Amino acid sequence: MSIKQKGSFGVAQIILFLSVAVLVVVVAVPVLLIFFNAFWADGQFNIEDVLMVLKQPDTYQALINSLIIAIGTTVGSTIVGTFFAWLVTRTDLPYKTFMKSMFLVPFMLPSFIGALAWKMLLSPNAGFINRYWMDTLGFSSPLFDIYSYLGIMIVEVMYLFPFVFIQVCGALERMDPTLEESARISGAGLLTITRKITIPLVLPSIISGALLVMLYSMAHFGTVAVLGIENGIFNIPTLIYQKIHQSAGSFESIRTGTVLSTVLVATAALIIWLQGKILSKGHYQIIGGKSFRPMELKLRGLRTPLFLFCLAYIGFTIVLPTIVIFLVGGLKTYGLAFTWENLSLDNYKFILFDYKVTKDAIFNSLSLGLGSAFITMFAGVMISYVIVKMRVKGKGILEFLGMLPFSVPGSVIALGVILAWSGKYGVNLYNTVWIILVAYIARYMAFSLRANSAALEQVHDSLIEASRSCGATMWQSLKDIVIPLVKPGMLAAFFLIFLPSLRELTVSIMLYSPTTRTIGVAIYTLNEDGETVVSAALAGIALILIILGQTIINRFTKKEGA
Repeated sequence: MSIKQKGSFGVAQIILFLSVAVLVVVVAVPVLLIFFNAFWADGQFNIEDVLMVLKQPDTYQALINSLIIAIGTTVGSTIVGTFFAWLVTRTDLPYKTFMKSMFLVPFMLPSFIGALAWKMLLSPNAGFINRYWMDTLGFSSPLFDIYSYLGIMIVEVMYLFPFVFIQVCGALERMDPTLEESARISGAGLLTITRKITIPLVLPSIISGALLVMLYSMAHFGTVAVLGIENGIFNIPTLIYQKIHQSAGSFESIRTGTVLSTVLVATAALIIWLQGKILSKGHYQIIGGKSFRPMELKLRGLRTPLFLFCLAYIGFTIVLPTIVIFLVGGLKTYGLAFTWENLSLDNYKFILFDYKVTKDAIFNSLSLGLGSAFITMFAGVMISYVIVKMRVKGKGILEFLGMLPFSVPGSVIALGVILAWSGKYGVNLYNTVWIILVAYIARYMAFSLRANSAALEQVHDSLIEASRSCGATMWQSLKDIVIPLVKPGMLAAFFLIFLPSLRELTVSIMLYSPTTRTIGVAIYTLNEDGETVVSAALAGIALILIILGQTIINRFTKKEGA
């Protein structure tokens, strides 16, 4: 409906103005300041300084490390995600529904907590598996050094392969099985059908998921911070963090950070462009015009071994690290054996009721999660209404600005917020909880826009027009008709923002002060300070909060679906 309808001009213009203001202030200004500070010095364009920063040995090595880790993680995640997607959608694997849900679990678990667990298991000198390997079995060297490129890539694959898994599952479930059935009738075997027909047909979905993995791996802070810094392995986000925090935010470190951030933004833009080009190609038509059931391939003698392999993978990558986190959190001192005499709940009681650092961290995370979820939920409804329902010029720019943070790495958002709200332009939020709140709002705005836009698309314009024709004002129509109808989308947006904010680390680690630690920051800093059992206990509490939040989301989703 048009904003030029009689009587609606005032409210519509206010909504439009507020939408533009929110996105410009929260999103556009911080991102633009990144580029301005990277390429402008002393009031003029300066590419020489940018090149000089990129040629420095540590920044150059960080760029190389980011590419090595991202490429290795992408290859591994693509293989793992595609294989498991094929198993649960196109074969007679037992308990496929359960398996599919378990393969999605890493999606909701913080990768840096997983990295912390594997550090406890496989650090060269103190890891429980390596100690057992050397002390009990008598070997002279560790079984595996987790402080390595390979270690980092393996852990990232464990938590990023669902990007490929979800994409490929969707494509395989929608794929017309006619070609596969014809090949089978012609005598082709299982491997031949999969290699020559199935994989080529779902290749766009495989590549799309792989590009998402690369995008996230390039921007990942937690895994490299926990497993890489110990051995001198820095990627771009960890180098930005180190330079800014070691120099207390000096101009030189900020300048280096902005240059590295532009590299991340350019990489993200290239990856998203490639993904769009791949998905826009029309010659991969895998969905037929009639309903069908995908062909289920018989695994025969491989059925039980592959089922056991899936269980072993789930146990090794999900169950084992989770159990280790809770057990280490219960140890009296790190390094003791897991016996009843050495285990207690004292650490959990300590962090919940006695230790101010962890109590404040839990309070800060819950407060920031609730605050950013509420603000972003309502702002997202307002902006989505402009995008979906109003006929105004330039609303595509609003959509672009709203979705921009989704494609911009968290460390870039954090650095942009530092530049915008550290006093240079009249407002100083640095070292306060408010600067983290602003960064969360910017980072998660895209989640709110997606959920609310989908809900608004289902509200027909005739409902609002009927309300207006009966004499209701624009505001009354919004309050009494639109808001109640899009409430499920608003609640979905709330949960989509609240849960990730509880486990957020990349943004918070750049912005925290001693009094504004979040759960993620507290876990990371306590571990770095050698407080391993305390950090593990707090990580266990974080996992409980995340699982509870995910359970609420699942029940809400089922209720709305019913």
